[in-house]
This record gives sequence, structure tokens and C-alpha cells, in this order.
Amino acid sequence: MSRTETPPPSAADIEHIADREYRRIPAFLREKVDPVMIQVADFPSDEVQQEMELESPYDLLGLYHGVSLDQSGAHDVREDVDMIFLYRRPLLDYWIETGDSLEAVVRHVLIHEIGHHFGLSDDDMERIEAAG
Repeated sequence: MSRTETPPPSAADIEHIADREYRRIPAFLREKVDPVMIQVADFPSDEVQQEMELESPYDLLGLYHGVSLDQSGAHDVREDVDMIFLYRRPLLDYWIETGDSLEAVVRHVLIHEIGHHFGLSDDDMERIEAAG
């Protein structure tokens, strides 16, 4: 059966995959963002779409929400747990379009969102993905 003939993965399915894939991300990345909460929503909120000037809600696979480490000081007190949002419908479209496994797509997005948190370059993130 093909991907398009089976029921699409639910938000709970993607949360389960994200939890598993998060644990596969290199420890040096995880240690710097823990605690981080991963939340799955079908699409970015209207507010996020407007702030990011998206042409379509399908244009965003994930988003890191919190104070970026390159914008916070050593003595800043965190008021809330940082979050990584994964957007289910855009992820599923990307998964079908690329032919990659859903696990690989989710891991890619998590690495990139954490990488953006640290101000890593796309080249840095590609090396991290290739290594593991």
C-alpha cells in the first residue's frame, strides 16, 4: 500500500516519532536545549503566518519558539520552557513529495530548529545530519 492509500499519521503519531528522533539527535545539541517541549499542530497559527509573511501555511514545517541563545545573556532567567512546533500537514506533504521516511523528515526539522536556536549555519546542520 502506498503512503497516499493509508490513513495519514495523526498528531500523536508525529509526536511519538518526534520524541524518538529527538533522542537520536547528537547529545551536544540536546543538552543545550533541554528542557524543550515538542508540540505538533496541523498548521502554524494565523499570527505566525502573518509574522513570518508566509504565502501559504504549507511553507513552514517547524518553528522554534523561545529566546534564542544568541539573543540571551548568561544571567537571563527563563520564564517558560522553550518549544519546537512541528506542523503536521506541511510535514506530511513534504514527506510525500520527497519520498524520505517520515522519521528522516521529522529529524531534519528538529535538527534545523535546534540549529537555528544556536545560530548554526545550514552547512553545520547538514554535517550534523550526515553524521548521524
